[in-house]
Amino acid sequence: MKHKITVGSRDSALAMWQTRWVVEQLERLNPEIDFEIVTMKTKGDKMLDVALAKIGDKGLFTKELEVAMQQKEIDFAVHSLKDMPTALPKGLALGAVCKRDNPGDALISKDGRKLDQLPKGARIGTSSLRRCAQLLNYRPDFKLEALRGNLNTRMKKLVSERLDAVVLAAAGITRMGWEDMIAEIIPFQVCLPAVGQGAITVECREDDQDIVELLKGIEHHHTRVATDAERSLLRYLEGGCQVPIGAHGEVNNNKLFLTAVVANLDGTQVIRAQGEADVSRAKELGIEVAEKLLAMGGKKILEQVRAGE
Repeated sequence: MKHKITVGSRDSALAMWQTRWVVEQLERLNPEIDFEIVTMKTKGDKMLDVALAKIGDKGLFTKELEVAMQQKEIDFAVHSLKDMPTALPKGLALGAVCKRDNPGDALISKDGRKLDQLPKGARIGTSSLRRCAQLLNYRPDFKLEALRGNLNTRMKKLVSERLDAVVLAAAGITRMGWEDMIAEIIPFQVCLPAVGQGAITVECREDDQDIVELLKGIEHHHTRVATDAERSLLRYLEGGCQVPIGAHGEVNNNKLFLTAVVANLDGTQVIRAQGEADVSRAKELGIEVAEKLLAMGGKKILEQVRAGE
């Protein structure tokens, strides 16, 4: 094993927190190795004036890091799993999926009000079609406002844009030390999270055996299994930023449970399905629940969303 390893990261405050956290875990297990962090901006970091759904999701927050890996400029890269496309570039793999933090969505409101306490017609900021669709299904009176930028920027827009609330991933808020600002973790019955939300992953070259072996030390089996099911479902539905799809996998007593949702853009149609399986059948379970969603009317919703209706 070489004694210096170069780690790639986006340069946002949250991305750097996540990368430092990964490096700290690895340093504790491998004190003889020197880790160097290299930062870069991705396409998603630069195009802040365009809605995520219009840009597409093919490596929006990962491609530049992946190219650096393929060119051997860095040894591995740290990502939020929810940013990872379900199909990775040839030669790259998820070397580790770390223990998941709270996968839910957090409501941050200007006066600490919960979702049910927000006024009629409340203006809520979010960049996610998934959140918009499910929130509108719950409260059709809400006015959803597009919200882009890093976590700090989006938090500031709560005040600068005079919004009633913003909805962000709970894990990111907690990692930044802002949990006291959370008015409510939105229940899964109201809003299922994005695939992989709350989990940090490390991407590496699949043929770099030293790095593959190193990353086994921070792998969390239950998180890997749960998110494998979610990603399998997303891959089968061919969903991304442009399609309102939510999912949550969880392991209990060595059984894997998966709940998922497909919605149309205005939230007037929301279809939910769930299933369970042995932990060894994570990817199969994802496909089974995806097929249930399609059979229950999800196929028509997805066709309409993709057609821009």
